[in-house]
Amino acid sequence: MRTGIGFDAHRFETGRHLVIGGVEIPHDKGLGGHSDADVLLHAICDAILGAAGLPDIGHHFPDNDAQFKNISSLDLLQNVCEIIKQHGFHAVQIDSIVIAETPKISPFVDQMKNRIARVLGLEPSAIGIKATTTEGMGFTGRGEGIAAQAIAMLTEP
Repeated sequence: MRTGIGFDAHRFETGRHLVIGGVEIPHDKGLGGHSDADVLLHAICDAILGAAGLPDIGHHFPDNDAQFKNISSLDLLQNVCEIIKQHGFHAVQIDSIVIAETPKISPFVDQMKNRIARVLGLEPSAIGIKATTTEGMGFTGRGEGIAAQAIAMLTEP
């Protein structure tokens, strides 16, 4: 078994859709980034890549490459799965936390788990997604953006 940790953060930006965990969430702002800026999936991708001892998603999907402009992070996660399979690994469990004052993500957690599990070829019960606030402290507390952390467990088949 191998474990890896991932972290990501993005600023809010007007004129964009908010996508977290592969689910579009109603909100007055989205997250700014080259792709869809799905902070949760980016943290999960980095956790998976880290567990495999591989470079982060910025290495594999650079933000100056036009082919990744506005790409769905579910597609990035699928590509990460293919990359780790080439190195003899398979994801078996993910645990994560989204750090945001708003919006509340709990109504969307089951959808997120189902979408992530489908891409990883796992049961939704193998995906943990929690949410917390920073009680008004820091950039997430001031409503400037959202952050996420994830840990991944991989196994060799």
